[in-house]
Amino acid sequence: MSEGFDSDVPSPARMYDYYLGGQDNFAADREAAEAVIASHPDQRQLARNNRAFLVRAVEHLAAAGITQFVDIGTGIPTAPTVHEVARRTHPDARVVYVDDDPVVLAHARALLAEDRAVAVVEADMHDPDAITSHPDVERLIDFDEPVGVLLVAVLHFSPGDEPRRILEHFRRRMVPGSFLVLSAGSSEGLTDPELTEIHEAYARTPRGGHLRSREEITALFDGFELADPGVVDVSRWRGFERPTRISILAGVGRRVGSEPPT
Repeated sequence: MSEGFDSDVPSPARMYDYYLGGQDNFAADREAAEAVIASHPDQRQLARNNRAFLVRAVEHLAAAGITQFVDIGTGIPTAPTVHEVARRTHPDARVVYVDDDPVVLAHARALLAEDRAVAVVEADMHDPDAITSHPDVERLIDFDEPVGVLLVAVLHFSPGDEPRRILEHFRRRMVPGSFLVLSAGSSEGLTDPELTEIHEAYARTPRGGHLRSREEITALFDGFELADPGVVDVSRWRGFERPTRISILAGVGRRVGSEPPT
């Protein structure tokens, strides 16, 4: 574990693992997760819906010819992983997993230690330059070719205008034909008391929870052409899982434009 690790501070990644029925979580994670489940009992279904969206989105990118992926905020490895899905179409697919949770990193590195076409990078999504300049990213990812950048169920842990700043960094690096896969928690349809309950449940995590409107999430795809059906609930992005009271909105965008990456 890293020097600053504190199991008494809940982690969104380990809470997500708990929602999915995993065992790689601590008491603080379970307590915070149960606070969310107490007010929104379908939270586990929401996590499953989001995971199913990730699989369908990676399948879509692979079908479009994408063979290299950067998965930011990857979370504790859950089958099927991004590289497993991508390699159904492209056996030589290369994937970089990025996270800053020490439990995530330990499990991912143990699982993927022997795969030279996969790397696990310790980095904070709020320092995107540290991601794109990391030696393992530079070794596996060629930003002069189309790439898939995934930020799935992580940007609602980013405050204020930070998501736009993060995505602008990657947009500048991505050539036309690249794809952005994004899902983020939405405030759509929730009452003020419900929003307060959710914010309080995530208040103990390092950056809290920040739900956004459909318009705000759609705006994050600036510079990308949205694939059908646009920005919709994860249960309805080319799928039909049971919808939930809390909504995670998702979309897949293809990089447009002719300016060279920077």
